[in-house]
Amino acid sequence: MNIQELVEWKVLIAGLYLAIGVLFAIPFVLKGVSRVDPVAAEGTKGFRALIFPGVVVLWPLMLVRLMGDSSEPPEERNAHRRAAVPREGGEA
Repeated sequence: MNIQELVEWKVLIAGLYLAIGVLFAIPFVLKGVSRVDPVAAEGTKGFRALIFPGVVVLWPLMLVRLMGDSSEPPEERNAHRRAAVPREGGEA
């Protein structure tokens, strides 16, 4: 396999990924986003247009969120949030 064939395969794979993303993003932006985030249910057409490119690229993550049980976004867990939680017997 030469370099040109390798590049052609990569372009084909990227094209398929983006095509699947577009096919997923259309119904997701129209209906599915309200299942993932209830606040987004009130989003305007402009909001939906803004999130469309991101959904196209991140469609596997959005699919996992859509298939999940919870309708609420997960609580953010990072070092800052953990540090803000008061500890027992001490100061915050």
